[in-house]
Amino acid sequence: MRREQETIRWGIAYIYASYNNTIIHITDITGSETIAKCSGGMVVKSHRLESSPTAAMMAAKTVAEHALEKGINAIHIKVKAPGGHSGINMPGPGAQAAIRALARNGLRIGIIEDITATPSDGCRKAHFRRGRRV
Repeated sequence: MRREQETIRWGIAYIYASYNNTIIHITDITGSETIAKCSGGMVVKSHRLESSPTAAMMAAKTVAEHALEKGINAIHIKVKAPGGHSGINMPGPGAQAAIRALARNGLRIGIIEDITATPSDGCRKAHFRRGRRV
């Protein structure tokens, strides 16, 4: 008995997880066309819950349903923290919960990658942040 082979259609899930919010955005494999997007603030009522793992799971569930409707059944994940010159380089509490929820809702996961911006060399810091010169 041969099983019919299921065609895999890939997409890219961008997860931006800060300590204030979690944003999940699924595009096609080129990254040019948006398929679905949702954030923690769109699924909860109070501001303090926007970055919580529960809000991230609910947002991931809605995004996964939209992606499956449009034919995307496998995703590569790119996780981003605020990063940059003054941001925090660790993703917020919603990132891991969002990845788990995407997997549970029927999407296959390919590569998980961290795309947080790291500063190569920023502008000159304020005089009191430059350290003690002895």
